[in-house]
Amino acid sequence: MYRKFFDKQNKEITIRPVSAADAEQLAEIYAPYVKNTAITFEYQAPSAEEFVRRISHTLETYPYLAAEAEGEILGYGYAGPLKERAAYARSCEMSIYIRQDQKRRGIGRVLYGALEECLKAQNILNLYACISYPEKKDEYLSLDSVRFHEHMGYRLIGRFHQCGYKFGRWYDMIWMEKFIGDHIDKPLEVKKYPDLQKWV
Repeated sequence: MYRKFFDKQNKEITIRPVSAADAEQLAEIYAPYVKNTAITFEYQAPSAEEFVRRISHTLETYPYLAAEAEGEILGYGYAGPLKERAAYARSCEMSIYIRQDQKRRGIGRVLYGALEECLKAQNILNLYACISYPEKKDEYLSLDSVRFHEHMGYRLIGRFHQCGYKFGRWYDMIWMEKFIGDHIDKPLEVKKYPDLQKWV
């Protein structure tokens, strides 16, 4: 499935599924988040080869989408398991990264919307975001991700204190949650992303 939209600058952007061929661009987008921010708690930026592995693993079950304009990927987002146990199948964790020179164009909102549409079709009900959180804003971490998720309809449900150590300081981590379906007595079985023919 390909979706086109116009950003805040009235420029056309396409939302499309990611493939292994995108690994190098995705690695380049992600690397500054690892090296220069506490948004992710990874210490070492993954290689393009590692991204190929991660993409392949994710696409076995969940959507992995990119926002692209003129052949360049401007951002990407994907879903993953909240936990591996079977009872968690209708819940997933969300991740999104926008190229740092492409923020505030509305790309994240549209990417998340497309991911939600995929996940609804898979009969997933609960979305979760794990977000690093500063005691006070610093040069490595702001509250932008929290505000973005609030804007997308997520609510705060928990906070872990001083659980992440990066750049010589401690960071908290919060969980935010959003429901995208009804919790009925006999929920529909979860479908895998490759089985959604309209999206692949």
